Amino acid sequence: MPTPASVAMARIGASTPWLTNTAAAASSRVSWLRRASARKVFPVTDESLVVKRDTVPYIRNGTASRFIGDPKGLLMEPLVSVKPLIVSAPGRDGDLQVRVSAPASGDGLPILLFAHGFGSSMHGYGPLTDHWASAGFVVVQPTFPDSRTVGVGPGDPGWADVWRTRVADLVRVLDAWDEVERAVPGLAGRVDPTLVAVAGHSFGGQSAGSLLGLRVLDRVTGEGEDLSDPRVRTGVLLATAGRGSDMTPEAVQMLPFINPDFSGMTRPALIVAGDRDDSPLSGRGADWMTDPYHLSPGPKSLLTVFGGEHSLGGIPGYEAAETTDENPARVAMIQQVTTEYLKAGLGLASSGVVVSAELGRLESR
Repeated sequence: MPTPASVAMARIGASTPWLTNTAAAASSRVSWLRRASARKVFPVTDESLVVKRDTVPYIRNGTASRFIGDPKGLLMEPLVSVKPLIVSAPGRDGDLQVRVSAPASGDGLPILLFAHGFGSSMHGYGPLTDHWASAGFVVVQPTFPDSRTVGVGPGDPGWADVWRTRVADLVRVLDAWDEVERAVPGLAGRVDPTLVAVAGHSFGGQSAGSLLGLRVLDRVTGEGEDLSDPRVRTGVLLATAGRGSDMTPEAVQMLPFINPDFSGMTRPALIVAGDRDDSPLSGRGADWMTDPYHLSPGPKSLLTVFGGEHSLGGIPGYEAAETTDENPARVAMIQQVTTEYLKAGLGLASSGVVVSAELGRLESR
């Protein structure tokens, strides 16, 4: 358990290395590409192949710091990113588009599914997904129907089940993995499909949690279906909504499917919450975002990001307009803690990280 000393040790999960907290440590709509007869995955269009290296500088622009590629050169290895790949999904309204990012070299690579927040897409979250890929993960980012690039919203067909479609899309990626892997240049034969983790931000945290045992309760019957997937071993939930019973009436009316039950989320997970993430969906304040940690059984860790709002310092993207609390140091901390947590949760070599007491607090149970 964490000690009340200036250097507190917090163990994440049953088999993970120690992490240290210390003060001394430094809209336009895009039409779906329909391939009704093609039951395969394939790369599309020019510019589908992007290679990034760890030499991109971190630049300060006047008094406002900005991510230009990679903050402080934290990318560890060159990476390959391909988008869009089209996963044919029978019964879905439109094919499933995904982005796949992976290190340019290495074998036995783990799979990391990432669920974007409401309205975002596979094009976002570069500060996280680029870092994870450079650290050795094959990161897959689906674009869900609620994306601004697709435009399914309240009142549209499929809106009531958009939460379920998100979870199904993540599962579809795993079901079609052999085809996905072959579609990425140089990736075939380099992935270990038994090593699977999931992560998600905001609404995507509920999607990710569903694969770990979270259930979305029907507002009328109170029942919830188990959509967990045994292939997924661990996960990270970032700025994820708490109990649906604590939502405002207006939020419930618009988003009735944000109603998570964490009692079945038994698998290891890291919860990341900003202590200034005062969501308009609930009157409880930032504490609401810690429910996935406090209300779920099994090994869990909580990273509290000091000063963090819903963007957690800037994880939605490089220069993302929705970032309200831009802070490169917060993002760097989240990059490193999530990377080491996921590695450890999958049984991979993990070096551990140091968490500055000025930036955050890590606790585990």
